[in-house]
Amino acid sequence: MALICKMFLAAIVFFLFGGIIFAVEKLGVKADFEGASVTVLEINQKERRISFMPGGDPMRGWPCWWYFRVTGIMPGETITLKLKGSTATVMKPGAPLSKPLASLWTMPMRASYSVDNAVWKHTEKGVRDNEWMIYKIKPEAENFMVAWGPPYTPKDAEKFMHNLSQKCPQSKATELCRSLGNRTVPMLHVKEGDLAEKKRFGVWIQARQHAWESGSSWVAQGFAEWVASDHPDAVWLRKHAEVFIVPIMDIDNTATGNGGKDAFPQDHNRDWSRQPHWKETAAAQRMIEKLVNEDRMDVFLDLHNPGPGDPTFFFTLPDDQLNKLAIPSRNRFIELTYSRVSKINPPFLMNDKPKPAGVGYTPKWQEMSANWVSMKGNPHTVSLCLETSWDTPSSTTEGYRKVGASLGVGLKDYLNERPLKP
Repeated sequence: MALICKMFLAAIVFFLFGGIIFAVEKLGVKADFEGASVTVLEINQKERRISFMPGGDPMRGWPCWWYFRVTGIMPGETITLKLKGSTATVMKPGAPLSKPLASLWTMPMRASYSVDNAVWKHTEKGVRDNEWMIYKIKPEAENFMVAWGPPYTPKDAEKFMHNLSQKCPQSKATELCRSLGNRTVPMLHVKEGDLAEKKRFGVWIQARQHAWESGSSWVAQGFAEWVASDHPDAVWLRKHAEVFIVPIMDIDNTATGNGGKDAFPQDHNRDWSRQPHWKETAAAQRMIEKLVNEDRMDVFLDLHNPGPGDPTFFFTLPDDQLNKLAIPSRNRFIELTYSRVSKINPPFLMNDKPKPAGVGYTPKWQEMSANWVSMKGNPHTVSLCLETSWDTPSSTTEGYRKVGASLGVGLKDYLNERPLKP
């Protein structure tokens, strides 16, 4: 009787083909893990199709992130996923909830999927059908994970930094702070040798001020892997610089599967004021101000993913709003890093001409991290927002990590041209 009840509850359907009986498991969705987000609209058992939207609380950022597990798959079968943009209304800075987010933010041309939640692959190109994006996946497994892009959770960050610090003693896994949600914000502190701190270049790399931009965390990891490696340029950088890497700034929204962008009362990249709301912002400000006071805030990079189809590589303050002494340094840094990153194959969609993000970009332009550092920094400080496209064939864990490694080589090239600290 127990077996019969179990079969009934599992809704096992039998098909007869040529005298052979096949049991078709009940297709299902699970989102009970860190970073998960989905709103299931329909599960069609007969057609083996799941229709869904992103989940997430719109008060905690744009509802464009989705990440969930599909269960109940038969060996060799193809599953259809139908994605629709969220119908939730979203925040506008300084205004109430208005209208739903444009679906393009939700719909990568290729979704990311994994059968082990470790190795992530792209699906084939999705097909747009009016308001829907349709993906076909043949996972060759009983269940698989699928997401807007390759996920990178707080646990991933902690595990990576712990493992890296074990392999490379010059890389110390530490904590930027505890978040408002009482989560640890992992940070990597890198330096090598006996050179005094005051004689070292100061480098700050941070990612994921907007929780949905998972690719930026993979860029940060690629940079961290490179800087901890035996590559001669990485060794030089460790011996001449003090490097801080924070792969996830918006740790709470990343953990809970919310978008983060335009979260209430403001997102992390509009929080760089005299009285920041988020603990991560306040902690980063304190450490950066210390580097500024020591006249060694040399390079600050805030890593993001841009809008859909946006080829922007760097955002920066316009020349007329930037310290004149910083303009040649900024331009040289962009030239060197772009020359490295642009050689990645297959290439990313990007443009070597930076986009201005000053007056007119947003009412809170002065409270964006890269702008705040530019205005508070030393005359020689290079402070930029770096965007890595999320909807290209290269937008994979491997591709993003290549960007981070190439960024590291460009950074070393730039600092090697700078005069050493007195």
